[in-house]
Amino acid sequence: MEKISFKKRIVVPVLAVVILFTGSSFKSDFFEIAKQIEIFTTLFKELNMNYVDETNPAELMDNAIKGMLGNLDPYTQYYNEQDVEASKIRNSGEYSGIGALVRRFNNKMMIVEPYKNYPADKAGLKAGDEVIKVGDVVIADFKDETSELLKGATNSEVQITYKRQGKTQTTSLKRSDIEIDAVPFYKMMNDDTGYIVLAKFNRKAFAQTKEAVITLKEDGAKKLVLDLRSNPGGLLNEAIKIVNLFVDKGQVIVSTQSHIKKYNKEYKSKMQPLDTEIPLVVLVNDRSASASEIVSGALQDLDRAVVVGNRSFGKGLVQRPKKLTYGTQLKVTISRYYTPSGRCIQALDYWNRDEFGNATRTDEKDYKAFKTKKGRSVYDGGGIEPDVKMISSETSPLVKSLIANYVIFDYATKFYYDNPSKNMNSFVFTDADYAAFKTFVANKGIDYETVTEKRLKALLESAKAEKLESAVKKDYKDMLSSLASSKINALDDYKKVIKKELTDEIVKRYEYREGLFSYHLKNDETVSKAAELLSDESKYLAILE
Repeated sequence: MEKISFKKRIVVPVLAVVILFTGSSFKSDFFEIAKQIEIFTTLFKELNMNYVDETNPAELMDNAIKGMLGNLDPYTQYYNEQDVEASKIRNSGEYSGIGALVRRFNNKMMIVEPYKNYPADKAGLKAGDEVIKVGDVVIADFKDETSELLKGATNSEVQITYKRQGKTQTTSLKRSDIEIDAVPFYKMMNDDTGYIVLAKFNRKAFAQTKEAVITLKEDGAKKLVLDLRSNPGGLLNEAIKIVNLFVDKGQVIVSTQSHIKKYNKEYKSKMQPLDTEIPLVVLVNDRSASASEIVSGALQDLDRAVVVGNRSFGKGLVQRPKKLTYGTQLKVTISRYYTPSGRCIQALDYWNRDEFGNATRTDEKDYKAFKTKKGRSVYDGGGIEPDVKMISSETSPLVKSLIANYVIFDYATKFYYDNPSKNMNSFVFTDADYAAFKTFVANKGIDYETVTEKRLKALLESAKAEKLESAVKKDYKDMLSSLASSKINALDDYKKVIKKELTDEIVKRYEYREGLFSYHLKNDETVSKAAELLSDESKYLAILE
């Protein structure tokens, strides 16, 4: 039956490919595209009809699509029906579920963050809980997207079995409507300065940012801080409208360029602004990307705000979803975007990779200079460079690895259960705490491979091929051991920024995300720098001149 059914399945991807290429543009090399599609179709047919073992055509096709897209940039992606639905939820900011951020890894599912006063929180679920069963479904045996198991109709009941600190527990909860705010927090930070956290660019971003600005001005705000740190981006139109709150109608906010003419566009502010005079500081870091960089880059180029923090991520590529058959989609990179001064801040070159297959980063000496509206120099090729840099907050590949591999997350979980009744009002992550963290990392290991380690491994492979492995193996092991020790010692080099990441994660455990933002108002160095800058009008204006 499997051999026969593939004939039906093959129609879907082939039609999708045909629609993709005929719908995007009539290229001069259309014959070559049609030829390659025909070759692929006949290969796919012969493979499934003749392979020695039973094949799964759908799985083969999925792997083929991923392999093809994997040679492009990481933002060009194929979405199945579940992915399309998840994308809609991200953009709308609304869904029905348990109200928790989860992650899937190694056939496990972990609660990363329960949202305050939503079902997961009310049921007592905590960050660090490992979900092992949802209803009768065992997570380890479930191959599809596990987060979909937690979603469902409003008021529907779901039973969750989870493991916490080695003990297995079960709880039942009712799903509810979940609203993900684009602006989760705003507040007066002193008598005349308002603080707004813009966490994502979903369809609520503009409306909620506007509401926050209006409310803070009514509360006496004569200056504003817009915090875009760790905001990964989202909808382009929301970013354009948010810039428009602070600049006159008719200003170019961003432009896009592609070899496909219809994607070459200028996007201008279309509305009357809310306030073109109020002093404004925008905060960014290395996790501020995409739409965050459009907002910060436009406000910087138009000399409308001072940017404070660390160099942003550097994503200067624009994607658009293209509908395929049977409810699937292709999210495809269609163009590069350019800030008002004409710079593209794309940092990584996915089309010229290094010896390990990684995208190469634009060298700083190759950055090109551009001019802001008032003639200040700004540069392309590496994200948004702040006007005021926070050197003490700069991260490194090591710090990024500690975050990406959840080492900091796991230590925060341990800290929370070791200290169940901490007072966050005066919380300080001490040097003694940091020493304990270093011991934790040494025992756990750092899942971060340096370029030196990669080259050593390549060297060992060459030695094996040349029958010289025994001659170099001891030196190889000694060098790897030395590098491992060096990485532990490097924790001291980045102590300040790692302590901040640990502090943020720990405060969230006790006070939720809202408590973390309140903590930042009193204790965050970058927020304090923004307030200090806004309190010195001459210094603020001098930067913009």
